[in-house]
Amino acid sequence: MSPPCHTSALLLVFVALAVAGAEQSEERSCDVVGDESSESQMERALLKKLEPLSHMRFNVTVEKGKTENYVYNFRVCREVDSSSHDFGGVVQTDRQTGKTTVIGRINETQVFNGSDWIMLIYKGGDSYGRHCSGEKRRAVIMISCKRGVTASSFSIISEEREKEQECFYLFEMDSSVACPAENSHLSVGSILLITFVSLIAVYIIGGFLYQRLIVGAKGMEQIPHFAFWQDLGNLVADGCDFVCRSKPRNAPAAYRGVGDDQLGEESEERDDHLLPM
Repeated sequence: MSPPCHTSALLLVFVALAVAGAEQSEERSCDVVGDESSESQMERALLKKLEPLSHMRFNVTVEKGKTENYVYNFRVCREVDSSSHDFGGVVQTDRQTGKTTVIGRINETQVFNGSDWIMLIYKGGDSYGRHCSGEKRRAVIMISCKRGVTASSFSIISEEREKEQECFYLFEMDSSVACPAENSHLSVGSILLITFVSLIAVYIIGGFLYQRLIVGAKGMEQIPHFAFWQDLGNLVADGCDFVCRSKPRNAPAAYRGVGDDQLGEESEERDDHLLPM
C-alpha cells in the first residue's frame, strides 16, 4: 500500500472512532410511543419542560422483611446505566443477589399533565414472568408541583401486580417543573399608578436638569415651576385653614382684656376732682 493510501486509511479509522465515541458519549433521551410524526406539540412541550431534571439521579430503597430488599434507580428521560444500552429509565436492583430488572424504558415513553402535575410513564420493562400474565413491566412516575424545589421526595407508592393485566409500579416526587406559570398580569389600577409615578419622575428629573443646566438656577429655584408650586402650597394651606378652623373668623374672643378705650374713660372720670374749682 502506497504512503498516500495508508494515510487515508488511518484518517478514515480515526474519523470512524471519533464518530463512534461521540455517539456513545451522547445520552439517549425519551422517545414517545408511536411514530415521531404522531407526537403532539403538548408531548414535546412537556418533555422540554422536564429537561432541567435530566441531569439528576434519584433512588429509593425498599425493604420488606428478609425476602425483599430492593433499590430503585430513576432518571428523567435518560438511561440509568448508559453503558448497558438497555434504555432503562427505572431500574430495580436486588441488594441481596445484585440482580437488576428494568422496570420501564425511555424509548417507550408516555407523558401528559394536569393543572399542577406531570405524569411520566415508562413502558416496555422486563417481563413479570408468572405475575400479570407475563406482560412487560411499567413504571408510572407522578411529578407534583412544589414551588422553589427543583426535585425532592422521590419514593415508591405501590406495586400493582395482582391483576391479570395493566400492572405497574407507582412512584411520586415533587418538583417545581410541574407548576403552572405564575400569572403576572397587572391590574388596570396598577398600570395607571405606574404610569403616573413614571410621569412624575420624568417631570421632576427633567425639570431639575433643565433649570440647573440650561437656566442656571441654584438652590430651590432648581425645582421646576417653583413659583407655581409655592403659590399652590399657600393656597392649600389657606384652604385647610378655612375648612378646618373650629369657629367663625369674626367671632368675638371668649376673654376680653382691658382695652385702651376703657382705661381712657375711667381716667377722665377719676381726674375730675383734681380740676380747680
